[in-house]
Amino acid sequence: MKIRTLLGALACSIAALGLAGTAQAANYKSEYKLSLVVGTAFPWGQGAEIWANKVRERTNGRINIKLYPGVSLVQGDQTREFTAIRQGLIDMALGSTINWSPQVKQLNLFSLPFLMPDYAAIDALIHGEVGKVLFKDIEKAGVVPLAWGENGYRQISNSKHEIKSPDDMKGLKLRVVGSPLFIDTFTALGANPTQMSWADAQPALATGAVDGQENPLSIFAAAKLHDVAQKNLTLWNYVADPLIFVVNKQVWESWTEEDRKIVREAAIESGKEQIVLARKGVTPEDPSLLKAIEGHGVKVTSLTPEQHEAFVKATKPVFDKWKKTVGEQLVDQAQKDIANRKK
Repeated sequence: MKIRTLLGALACSIAALGLAGTAQAANYKSEYKLSLVVGTAFPWGQGAEIWANKVRERTNGRINIKLYPGVSLVQGDQTREFTAIRQGLIDMALGSTINWSPQVKQLNLFSLPFLMPDYAAIDALIHGEVGKVLFKDIEKAGVVPLAWGENGYRQISNSKHEIKSPDDMKGLKLRVVGSPLFIDTFTALGANPTQMSWADAQPALATGAVDGQENPLSIFAAAKLHDVAQKNLTLWNYVADPLIFVVNKQVWESWTEEDRKIVREAAIESGKEQIVLARKGVTPEDPSLLKAIEGHGVKVTSLTPEQHEAFVKATKPVFDKWKKTVGEQLVDQAQKDIANRKK
């Protein structure tokens, strides 16, 4: 009799837990909106797709993520994306440190001109103390960061002529993202920077409304910028653009602890896979994407150390000015980590 009573009580407990889990799952949204600047033709978008698929599979569909490329949830204005995530208009995102830097000033670190000389330098920052500090800053701003991804080193292209020195920049009308630091950098080089969303950039390049742009090679190739008069490309590695997998705080807190663990682990795995995709074909060990770009008639210019140093010198006042905005202690830590990086 006692055994039957105990078994009955256990069955009731299990049923109650099941009902509680069902009730909690019933409170989940039928769809979670994930914001992206670009689509899945790009490594950036592919990283978000990988994340969405992993989460959907591992939660048995409890967390169903839909991708919204072109920052369509904020009418194409990528600089409004972070605020929209914080406010709950966007549930999740794989976003750019550049686009979010107006709201989280410390993220301007990655846009300091010529801070990161190689991929080992990027890795030293995002996987070290600097990365931890930046995640805390993002969390303080009201968004939950989970993992790092990568858009890559931003190279410069134009329709007019080869760029080998700061003098070659003079008068060029260049599309840049909506960051004051980018305006300062290109103004210091004598160019005419024009803030423009990515959605508007390609038509502007095609019509000649702007002469050039700066973006990672993966973006250049996937967007076929060689078809919009971008026939001169200079490799200068002046800034790199890490990406961050994030979730709105209220959405994050609405999930069970088990599901939060699944989403975080899936983001970390997806970030690692996405970084591999972002670097494919654009490293000294594997220049295949670069060769493909050259195959479309694009003149690719690699700077000599002396030519590179001329750009560093020309933008040093911008670096010094923005070091104070980013935070001198954070920049000093970044430079220390880069100096001690494993090459």
